Amino acid sequence: MNKRHQAKMIHEGQYVAEVDVEMIETDESWSPYLSVEDAYRLDDVREALRRGDIRAAARQARVFSLTPVAV
Repeated sequence: MNKRHQAKMIHEGQYVAEVDVEMIETDESWSPYLSVEDAYRLDDVREALRRGDIRAAARQARVFSLTPVAV
């Protein structure tokens, strides 16, 4: 079993959160996959962004605000 770090992006409304997770690689057909804790962390960050609670999301991720660009 190998583990590697990867950043997952979550987009909700005008915000994007970058969450660091650990991907688990095995010889099984479901590889690579997340640990249960990382999956719950992704869900927690997504829910915080939906509620507009940026402070809670920022405790577990790097949060960015998206700005439209006029062309």
